Amino acid sequence: MNIITCEKKENGVAEIVVGASPEEFESALNKAFLKKRNQISVPGFRRGKAPRRIIERMLGASTFHADALEIIMPDVAKFVEDESGLRIVGKPRVEDVDIKEDNSGVEFTIDVSVYPEVELGDYKGLQVEKPDAKVPESEVDAEIAGVRIRNAAMEKVDRPAVEGDTVLIDFKGFMDGAPFEGGQDENYELELGSNSFIPGFEEKLVGITAGEKREIDLVFPEDYEEEMAGKPVVFEVTAHEIREKLLPELDDEFAKDVSEFDTFKEYKADIREKLEKTKQDDSDAAYESALMDKVIESMETTVPEVMIDEQHETMMRSFLSRLSAYGIQPEQYLQMMNMTPEMFGDSMRVKSERQVRINLALEKIAELEGIEVSAEDIEQDYKEASERYGMEINKLKENVKDSDVVFEIKTRRAIELVKESAISGDPEAGDEEAPAEKKTAAKPKKPTAKKPAAVKQEDEE
Repeated sequence: MNIITCEKKENGVAEIVVGASPEEFESALNKAFLKKRNQISVPGFRRGKAPRRIIERMLGASTFHADALEIIMPDVAKFVEDESGLRIVGKPRVEDVDIKEDNSGVEFTIDVSVYPEVELGDYKGLQVEKPDAKVPESEVDAEIAGVRIRNAAMEKVDRPAVEGDTVLIDFKGFMDGAPFEGGQDENYELELGSNSFIPGFEEKLVGITAGEKREIDLVFPEDYEEEMAGKPVVFEVTAHEIREKLLPELDDEFAKDVSEFDTFKEYKADIREKLEKTKQDDSDAAYESALMDKVIESMETTVPEVMIDEQHETMMRSFLSRLSAYGIQPEQYLQMMNMTPEMFGDSMRVKSERQVRINLALEKIAELEGIEVSAEDIEQDYKEASERYGMEINKLKENVKDSDVVFEIKTRRAIELVKESAISGDPEAGDEEAPAEKKTAAKPKKPTAKKPAAVKQEDEE
């Protein structure tokens, strides 16, 4: 094989014309014949015994061309990747095939996406404001209050319900006089004032007593599910019990009940420490993200669509894997987030393109700064990953390429270089602080379970 021409076009695409010799194409034709001969009947010959020239004379000279091209294409693609001198991303795409009538071989016109060239702007001495990581006393108190509420005792009371009480109810919803799917439940525990149902539902249950039945006239919010949005609905509600929440005292006994600590003072100090770590992690992550936005903002490059496609596929697989770990179906998540598949796909594609640009920028920084990775660095990274994931190193090496490890180490070091040289503070104010500390990624929040149709739907955070 030989490369006849190689021409760079727009949008990071190169057109390559590859020639395959008559002998190479003949070899592919013979393989195609051997593959297909048992499927062809020729008068005077037992099935599979007719010579190729007889079959071609009977059915046409191009009988085996399609199969031969399919056979030879992997070799052509590998030849392009190995011999073009280009750093190719994605798979080569065949645009045209010219089988020469004079038996001089075959010419393949192939388009490839070329790894983009990158020109960076400033990536050292960047100044962005770092989010405040201080934890006020009110946040510590709020965290403890949440634990206190979750550990509250419930006591049945014989009085009308007030806000903060939990009512045990049966409810059934009717739209246009008929029940609708998801609009009913039995023995449902509803805390009045929790705002977990559609607006007006909980307010109209204040004052209800055990054994009482009520009809509640409401209108679904305009931003509710399309088939229900803005429509009137009637709920028939029966109250079975009214329960009052009895909060525990904030003392040493409380600390022993909800933690491994013996005193409330120790427990509160631990709560503060955890909140400070989470807030510091979030602050570091946001600071790093803002710095990378600055880097790619001044970067000049043309990103091939195939790179975005591959990143999008990777991010989608990762996201679906996390959903599965939480036992949530994609359709359920979209309903909870009030998103269509198209909206979610567009959102993920925007994130994918940003991540590709960040990867390109970090790789270029590593190149410009001469960041190198030794064999010892690679082995150490495998060791740390093995301990982190509880997997044997040899098993890890079977699933992870050394080249991927090198890329990860280089980009981590490039990020640290950007952060170490950065100035934390309001760019307009011109104030300076110490360089940012090393970032630890914040853990993703666990999605909540789906609520009945009467329950208010929350927007995505």
